[in-house]
Amino acid sequence: MRSLLSISVSAAMLMSVAIDPVLAATPVQTPAASTTTTTPIQHVVVIFGENISFDHYFGTYPKALNPPGQPRFVAASGTPAVNGLTPALLTSNPNLNPANGAGAANPFRLNRNQALTADQNHGDTAEQQSFDHGLMDLFPVSTGNAGGTPILFPTVTNTKGMVMGYFDGNTVTGLWNYAQHYAMSDNSYNTQFGPSTPGALNVISGQTNGVIAATAVNGPSSAVIADGQGGLTDIGDYDPLGDVCSSSTGYHADLSGKNVGDLLNAAGVTWGWFHGGFDLTVTNPNGTTGCHRSTVSPITGLTEADYVQHHQPFQYYQTTKNPTHARPTSAANVGYSDAANHQYDTHDFFDALAVGNLPSVSYLKAQSFQDAHPGNSNPLDEQAFVVKVVNALQQSAFWGTTAVIVAYDDSDGWYDHQMGPIVNGSFTTADALTGTNSCGTAGTTPVLPGPNSGGLPVQGRCGLGVRTPFLVISSWAKPNFVDHTVTEQASVVRFIEDNWNLGRIGGGSADVRSGSILNMFDFSGAAPNNSNQVILDPVTGLLVP
Repeated sequence: MRSLLSISVSAAMLMSVAIDPVLAATPVQTPAASTTTTTPIQHVVVIFGENISFDHYFGTYPKALNPPGQPRFVAASGTPAVNGLTPALLTSNPNLNPANGAGAANPFRLNRNQALTADQNHGDTAEQQSFDHGLMDLFPVSTGNAGGTPILFPTVTNTKGMVMGYFDGNTVTGLWNYAQHYAMSDNSYNTQFGPSTPGALNVISGQTNGVIAATAVNGPSSAVIADGQGGLTDIGDYDPLGDVCSSSTGYHADLSGKNVGDLLNAAGVTWGWFHGGFDLTVTNPNGTTGCHRSTVSPITGLTEADYVQHHQPFQYYQTTKNPTHARPTSAANVGYSDAANHQYDTHDFFDALAVGNLPSVSYLKAQSFQDAHPGNSNPLDEQAFVVKVVNALQQSAFWGTTAVIVAYDDSDGWYDHQMGPIVNGSFTTADALTGTNSCGTAGTTPVLPGPNSGGLPVQGRCGLGVRTPFLVISSWAKPNFVDHTVTEQASVVRFIEDNWNLGRIGGGSADVRSGSILNMFDFSGAAPNNSNQVILDPVTGLLVP
């Protein structure tokens, strides 16, 4: 394995955008319906990363160690504090609990050349167990996994104590610089506990109940649980039914109910989900194509599959899926209803932007080597993707009307010290937050219904889950601002609904109770704060002079 510090990737290579000349030649359409918004934001771009807890990226913000030879981060005067890792949490942490065995550990800093770490356990039950009734002291024994490359702290990283590791502004430099110039939240959570698929579903629908099981594929799965009303709730990962890239074995399923795409379609608002590896006609430089496209990380040298089907939430709904990965008719049609049904590759986002077409709502999921997921990605590859997107938008004609939201699908089980409120109870065999088979207090803790339950409460949606990073990057964002409003993944849905007057999804969606992200914006001025433009280097994460 090459040293992560010894590898230099040219900014020009990372910033390059391959544009399909056939798609680029088509003129841009005019929207068929009114797209009036309630705020000056006319374009929302959600960069949806993988598997990061708040403390894992921002626990010591805004103080970085700044060792020699690494990108230096020094906070601006007056930078607000976050609810992060206090001296007591850093030196006498509850996870020194003897119950954690050899993994008992304080939080420890991961260096820039340790960006590639092992994937931690982020199952629904394991995460609840790590919280230990709110004591937040069983992360190593419940969610910890040993390993990372290279391993510089063998007494910790060779044990489950690895889960206590965190990065600072010398590695997560780009995100820390965005936090300096825009708005971030230190009180935002997963809508429920569990891994990628529940998180992806919640950021587009606020709903994981209503699973339509495909038992003919392989029978029951631990990824779903009985909801107590004769239906099923998703609490884990499985493949979308009918996606040509779904595995030939395993559990496949669809969901009933609506998602935000249905509301956007009804209102005539352009939108799309852009997923790395979705275009099956592309051949990568390493010769891979179709569902088996892969990319070699310039940071780690590892080869990773581009497309991850259980990260693509719109593929679970009959109304918004594109099971064959059909291509859009042109770059100008990206965001509109055609054969692609609003499901695209990430290169389609840049192709459309290059011809002056930015859909009103865009969700972006990077190729897996850049999606931040430990084990197959890392903060440095993730930074290259995030900076590429934000730089392109800031240098476009759309910047003054755009809000970029950076959010995550789950925590990967990484340690975070802050427990969120229990706003949705669950009492199944998978639950363990407040006791055996319990998340909350039966008869007291609210329980949302499901789309097919006739308004009756359904089980399996224990939340709020683990705290994760949440940033708003916009010329309308409050600069160097930390928001303490309680928000969640479904808050993204709520902002889109409110901004375009779409109404609520209904059917038990968490949008009805999710907190608002409006406090992260300042709409008091007559024009956007275009001086709030920050161009970063995709390799170092530092401001470009």
